[in-house]
Amino acid sequence: MVFEPRNNRVIETADSGLAVLPGFCDVHVHFREPGFSYKETIAAGTAAAAHGGYTAVCTMPNLDPVPDSLPHLAQQLEIIERDARIAVKPYGAITEGEKGEEIADLEGMAPFVCAFSDDGKGVQDASQMREAMTRAKALGKLIVAHCEVNELLRGGYIHDGRYAKTCGHRGICSESEWRQVERDIDLAYQTGCGYHVCHISTKESAELVRQAKKDDIDVSCETAPHYLLMDDSMLEEDGRFKMNPPVRDRSDRDALLEGVTDGTIEIIATDHAPHSAEEKARGLEKSAFGIVGIETAFPLLYTYLVKQGMLTLAQLTRLLSDNPRKRFAIETDPGQSIWDLNEEYTVDPSTFLSKGKATPFEGWKVFGRCIETIYNNNLVWKYE
Repeated sequence: MVFEPRNNRVIETADSGLAVLPGFCDVHVHFREPGFSYKETIAAGTAAAAHGGYTAVCTMPNLDPVPDSLPHLAQQLEIIERDARIAVKPYGAITEGEKGEEIADLEGMAPFVCAFSDDGKGVQDASQMREAMTRAKALGKLIVAHCEVNELLRGGYIHDGRYAKTCGHRGICSESEWRQVERDIDLAYQTGCGYHVCHISTKESAELVRQAKKDDIDVSCETAPHYLLMDDSMLEEDGRFKMNPPVRDRSDRDALLEGVTDGTIEIIATDHAPHSAEEKARGLEKSAFGIVGIETAFPLLYTYLVKQGMLTLAQLTRLLSDNPRKRFAIETDPGQSIWDLNEEYTVDPSTFLSKGKATPFEGWKVFGRCIETIYNNNLVWKYE
């Protein structure tokens, strides 16, 4: 099989099952440093990324200190320069301390960040988001939004669906996400700012983005493997099934799959969010939000979407590499990842290079093992 996913580069899949693919680009990861190195570090996170076939990542700003000014950002940049195996492009925060009170120093950070986001929190004030978009537009930077209306959360921690009702859990309604997506698309229309929605999980969000694209608004979005491969009927009473936004109804999953196949959803990111074992051992209600995913994304998507005929390998490559690089102007050489697509194995968190081990895909059978990852002419991962 031969295809041309990017810049006329031909990638071949031989009969042996070996595939040479461009290195992937994940625009949504949490590498936790500085501030929370007990959860993850730049060194461990980039090692895990290389293991998963990634050669570029964009790191979210919920750190300590929050990168809301150049002096704060400089601390993260120093660690990246020292410890990163692959390209690491940090986000700058939208608001100071991600507190939603004052706009951060967008102008000072702009030359050093991939985009601006308060990921982990939705910007609640519309006038503040409008100001941020106006300033980001002038800087030529995207606003990247975790969409969540706080007053609609009501203490929920899994999807407000059948499982929550049956098992006595507090649910997070879908409207808490799509209502803010709707608001922000209108603000993007008003300001002309490039706008990207993080980890959409609902059918309503997908439809809002689809319509915005038809209206020629500069909007894009991502979803994650767990929203494409799981729904809330698959939950278990375990912290490794808790993430924000939560996996939702089967109808939402179906809508997201449709969005990926018709081009509404241009990017698949992982929202790789490691925590300590203790933080994820408190059950659905009390565990920290977040799962790891950068080491399993391609095998899962290849096994359950490509091998099932829902996507071609070329389409998956665009979703994981070409589209995120283009949308976020990631200009580093993607390098390459080499995969044995015939090798079958079981997802085993003990083999992860990430410090985080919590995944709802533990025990799933997958095809596709990353044999080598090459970045900047260096071998950054090799399977032995």
